[in-house]
Amino acid sequence: MGEIVGAGLVSHVPTIMLPEKIRLEINQGKEISLVDGLRTLKSEAFDRLKPDTVVVCDTHWESTFEHIVSAQDRRKGFFTSHELPRGMSAIPYDMPGDPELARALAKQAEGRDDTWILASDDPYLPIFYGTVNIWTYLSGGERWISIAINGTGQTDDFLLLGDLLGKAVEQVDRRVVVLASGGLTHRFFPFRELRHHESSDLSNIITPEAREADEKVLKLLAAGDHAGMIDWMPEYKRFGPEGKFGHYLIMVGALGGSRCRAPGTQYGEYEASVGTGQAHVWFERPEGGWAA
Repeated sequence: MGEIVGAGLVSHVPTIMLPEKIRLEINQGKEISLVDGLRTLKSEAFDRLKPDTVVVCDTHWESTFEHIVSAQDRRKGFFTSHELPRGMSAIPYDMPGDPELARALAKQAEGRDDTWILASDDPYLPIFYGTVNIWTYLSGGERWISIAINGTGQTDDFLLLGDLLGKAVEQVDRRVVVLASGGLTHRFFPFRELRHHESSDLSNIITPEAREADEKVLKLLAAGDHAGMIDWMPEYKRFGPEGKFGHYLIMVGALGGSRCRAPGTQYGEYEASVGTGQAHVWFERPEGGWAA
């Protein structure tokens, strides 16, 4: 019987992939704390837990007609971002997959009329930087699979997918980490202003109201008040969270949804990136279980 041994909301913001010299240049001589946050998360959580499989809910992979989960035996190659090749170019990746878990998840939707899940082992299925960037920092030889964020999905759809993911994990002999790979509020400055807002300073969040919304989210997550976070989603959507915050909702759905009480530990600071809000928050499995 499998179990989810840890989970996290993690930022895949492109600046973490820039060379250190450039990171310091755009960040007033300081390292972006999200970089050190991922390195510490690797040493303190991943190296200790040694998961068999990492499931990434990837906001840069958008689906439309169904939920999609990668089901290849292995994904290997070089990744260049179509969006930002200046900072993400020819990044090597080589990650074993977990077809058994992917198919177990797709099977959960069979016979249902409220959700649809495709496990795709197409060798030409693209990979996205919401997976590659995080894998670059956290990988340790374990299996990695990715889940798309459905552009037509709503809060209940994401929570249901997460619930089915939790059930699928229980059916396979795996120690699993679930990562919600994406940002918080996600609105950018206009094109001609972007280069004036590259540093992680919080003055570069798009509006004071967006910053307040993100800070409320981080307080809820730190307190383990996932029920409060889910209830506040209609208001939070007003501030444009990345992927409708579907990455977080799938993750928390797999941990028991509103019944989850796991408090979050922040790795690195809450930071800005050309208008958007970014943070890493880790959830350790409570002794009594996720929904104790």
